[in-house]
This record gives sequence, C-alpha cells and structure tokens, in this order.
Amino acid sequence: MLENIFKLKERKTDVKTEVLAGFTTFITMAYIIFVNPSILSTTGLDKHAVFFATCIGAAVGTLIMALYANLPFALAPGMGLNAFFTYTVCLQMKYTPQQALAAVFISGIIFVIITAVGLRQAIVRSIPQSLKHAMTAGIGLFIAFIGFINSGIVVIDPGSKLPKFGDFTSAFKSLTNDPNINSAIISSRGAIVALIGLLIIGILIAKRVKGAIIIGIIIATVISFPLKIVDLSKFKFSLESFKVSAFNFDFAGLFAAHGQGGGIGAVLLSLFAVILTFTLIDMFDSIGTFVGLADKAGMLDEKGDIPNMDRALMSDAVATVVGSIFGTSTVTTYIESAAGIEEGGRTGLTSLVTGILFILALVIAPFIGLVPSQATAPALIAVGVMMISSIKKIDFNDFEEALPAFLTIVIMPFTYSIANGISAGIIFYVLVKLLRGKAKEIHPVTYILAILFILRFMVIAH
Repeated sequence: MLENIFKLKERKTDVKTEVLAGFTTFITMAYIIFVNPSILSTTGLDKHAVFFATCIGAAVGTLIMALYANLPFALAPGMGLNAFFTYTVCLQMKYTPQQALAAVFISGIIFVIITAVGLRQAIVRSIPQSLKHAMTAGIGLFIAFIGFINSGIVVIDPGSKLPKFGDFTSAFKSLTNDPNINSAIISSRGAIVALIGLLIIGILIAKRVKGAIIIGIIIATVISFPLKIVDLSKFKFSLESFKVSAFNFDFAGLFAAHGQGGGIGAVLLSLFAVILTFTLIDMFDSIGTFVGLADKAGMLDEKGDIPNMDRALMSDAVATVVGSIFGTSTVTTYIESAAGIEEGGRTGLTSLVTGILFILALVIAPFIGLVPSQATAPALIAVGVMMISSIKKIDFNDFEEALPAFLTIVIMPFTYSIANGISAGIIFYVLVKLLRGKAKEIHPVTYILAILFILRFMVIAH
C-alpha cells in the first residue's frame, strides 16, 4: 500500500528511512508549538487555543502535502508571518485578533484561487530578487529584535524611549516582600535564562544537533522553575487546557475604519496592505523554500522544475485557510524540512509521519502555560540569525539594488512593521529605476504595487 501511494522504489527510498526522516523533521521544527502560542497570545488570543490551532494547522497542511503532493515537506504557522500578525496588524494597526484571522482567511482564499489558475509563481517573479532576499533578512532582524525585547535582554528606556540593555545585576538578589523589587529581580533572572537558552541553542546548532531549538527551549524552561520565573503553584492538569476556538472571525470589523480617518479609501488601503503583506511573504517564502528543498533532495528536473509543484502550492494554500479557521496565522512550508531530507526523506511518507506527530503533540497542551517567554525568546533570535543570512545574496555594490533592499531591511525593525519595510522597498525600487532611465526593467505588477503603497502612506498614518 505504501509503495503504491508514495512510489518509494521510484525515489530510491524505503519505509524505515522515510519514518526516521519524518521524526527528524518534526523534532527540528517542533519549537513552533511553543513559540507560536507565545507570540499570538500577545494579541489576547488564548495560548492553549493557539497551541491547538498550531498543531492542527501544521498537521493538516503536512498531511495534505504528504497525500496530495507526495513530497517530504512539512508545514506549520510561519515565523515572520506570526510576528506580522501580532506586532504589526494587531498591536500597531489596531486590528483585533479576530479581524486579523479574517484577513489571514481571505489571503488563504486568494492563495487557493491564484494557485488554481497558475498565477502564484507569475506574481512572485514580478518582485526583484534583491527585494525578496531583503524581505527575508528584514523579517529575521525584526524577529530577533522581538526576541531580545521579550527576553528582557533589551528593554525600552521609559525616559528616552530608546532600547538599552536590560538589568542583569539584580538577577540573584534575595527576594523580599516588596512586589516591585520582586518583579525587577524576576525580570532580571528571566534575561539571564534567555541568555543561557540562546547560548545552548547556538552551541547545539553549531554542532548540527537535531532539534537544537526545541532542546534549548526545554532546558531554559526547566531552569526558570527554581528561579521562580514561572509560578508552579498556579499549574494544574486540566482538560480545560484542550481549548478549541474555530471560526473566530470578525469580517465586519475587518472593513471598519479603526479610527484612522480618511473614509472608505483609508480602510481599503489599510486592508490592502494587510492582506497583500500576508500574501507576498507567504508566496516568496513558500516558493523559495520549495525550490531549496527540492534541490537538496535532488528532485529538480532538467528544467529546474519541481515535481508536483502545483499540488505543493495548493497544499500550502489550503493549509493557510485551515489554520485560520482554527485560529492561527498563516501556515507555510518550513525550511526545517531539510533536516528530514538530509536523513533520506524523499516522499510524502516523511511528511505523513511528521503530520501524525503534530497530532500526537496535542497531549502536552496542559504544559504550554509552563513555558515562559524568556524560554521561547532565544528561539526567535536564533531563527532571526538564520533568516538574516539572506542578506548575503544582495549585491550591495549595485546601489540601485542596495538602497531599496537596505530600506526594506532596516525599516521593518525601526518602525516595528513588516508591511512598512516591504512598502518602502518596493516604492524606492521603482523610483530609483525610473530616475535611472530603466523603466523597462520594472515589471508592470511592481508598478501597481508601488502606486498602491504610495497611496497607503499618503492616506494612512502609521
């Protein structure tokens, strides 16, 4: 049966190899089941409900990839996309998480439609390679900055409003009955724990240990217990931890003005920026990931095409719709699938095993509350390091490419907005090319995006 479904002999693999590869992929990307609830719960979403959505979204997407596309690629809520959902859409643009989930659902439907008609790759090709790499690097820098803030390693000075190093000197002072002092000491200890976690993750990744990030999260969590960063007295094992919050959408509110002024035009441009950013990030990320993984697995044909590419893209699109229905940000294909491919995974059987493990992971739901933000923050920093490596692919000797790319990268963390970075990069790319007399080098779709983003900045203040 497995041979008939997954064509194991055709791809020169066997059941044992595929199962081991599936376990390896899961262990490598399992950190998302802790990190995603930590990030999205900042919006007010219930952490246990997000955990359920994370596991189900990852499981469904990965199982579709396994059975429909027969590829060893695993899916889960994307890093960067969850940060955009939380820190830009909800905290900065003031959308409620229910409205943001509605936007993710709409973007998922858009994915399905443009994938079905074959437009998804065409749209991706309209954006210059330098900006694609800059988006990845900028999101990496943004995620790392969030990690530093969440850990307490970096804090915002209340006077100057500028970032500075957190307090490490209070970490091991004896606790007193003064709640303010207790809070300061615990915050300081949390920063120390985050540093330890980051060091552990860094060493394990450098030694190419499988599951380095999840190991670091677990160790940092355990260390936090005796330091009283987590209040163990409040923990109790309860079936109430298995929370499901499906169809948690607010479509009506999504189209409201949110007090930004400017009438329906401002509303539509704001909504355009939100949905387009979800769409662009996932499209670039998924297609780039597909090509990289397929190349690593030796699956690219003589034309450089991926087998079942249309089915892989559709699996990715449907996973986003399913994930939003259960209450999580955009689900996308994970580059960590490369770990399973390195172990010999070549078919959907690898993904099938990974998907089943995401379902089994639901049993640890009651323990999610025991993982503090200081334990997950090092994972954000580590992922940021991996993502910012894309900056190497940008030619900074060509200033026409360098300036828009640079603005894309730095504006994301400086304005605490992924959408602002993407908007600025596309606008300046078009302006620089036009002023250099190279209008023909600009794709028509890029012109349209630049005009819409300019209108967005003119009408909406962020």
